[in-house]
Amino acid sequence: MPSALVVGGTRFIGRHTVAQFLANDYDVTTLTRGESDDPFADTDRVSNVQGDRNDREALERARDRADPDVVVDTCAYFPRQVRTATDVFADCDSYVFVSSGSAYDQNAEDVPMREGETPLHDCTDEQAEDESMETYGPRKAEGDRAVFEAAEEGVYAMSVRPMLVYGPHDYTERYAYWVNRVAEYERVLVPGDGGSLLHRAYVADVAHALRLVAERGEPGEAYNVADRDAVTLDRSLTLAADALDTDVELVHASEHDLARGDLSPEEFVLYTPSPALVSTEKLHALGWDSTPPEVAVRETVQSHREHDLTGEEYDPGREREARVVDALTE
Repeated sequence: MPSALVVGGTRFIGRHTVAQFLANDYDVTTLTRGESDDPFADTDRVSNVQGDRNDREALERARDRADPDVVVDTCAYFPRQVRTATDVFADCDSYVFVSSGSAYDQNAEDVPMREGETPLHDCTDEQAEDESMETYGPRKAEGDRAVFEAAEEGVYAMSVRPMLVYGPHDYTERYAYWVNRVAEYERVLVPGDGGSLLHRAYVADVAHALRLVAERGEPGEAYNVADRDAVTLDRSLTLAADALDTDVELVHASEHDLARGDLSPEEFVLYTPSPALVSTEKLHALGWDSTPPEVAVRETVQSHREHDLTGEEYDPGREREARVVDALTE
């Protein structure tokens, strides 16, 4: 039976990745710090090694205990982490780094963004060690370059670039904000005309992509992953309403309209002023496909409501929203 080592594995992408490998007859080992509840603690085919992935000895201990055929690295956020991992796991059949669509240089304005064509962010030495979200894209881009360098040295290393990931157990609660709005209010304020296109990736599809790339990908290559059918912000809210079996009126507001409530479009999570889309043809060629949006949203909505996720931290203030809604619908 083949074996997989998942660096991470208990929270979101890692959790679904473990489930994906189990469903495809792998034995799985996770490397975690033990700070989160382990959903696989009672699963016979999942072993856990506790340790900090920043500790090379912990990576080596996990490698030696698991003897993995494939390694999926879900929690490498700094290029030095990727360089260490590609060295430690150099003799494995494959190493897959979870990068991000944010690695692409947004100034390129490519629609869609394509692997090997759309430029990646540059990354300075200072950015490579900075922990702020402003350097997230550059750090992921440099992690991709570390993968490419390792592949040139003979390591079977690859990169997967998910767009914004959503689904059950999403601790970021970004989509949960909108689900809660649809569930709690008859009228929901939406910035712009509702056509905002921020490509998203259903988490189970990301996990599927990680396994396929580990099994069939080419070393030194990167693979985008996102829903094959990109949906607008309006469409995602309509799908949420369908999943909740409720009706909702979407109230669209221009930047001028939002100013009535001292709001701006950028205060609304998942809004983007220009399309952010990626091509998934390269991944599709490996045999991958995505879950239909209505199914993915339904599963996500049910999970968010079951776990009382509200995305409260993204709330721009209902009172301010109500002032705009009332002004536009009176």
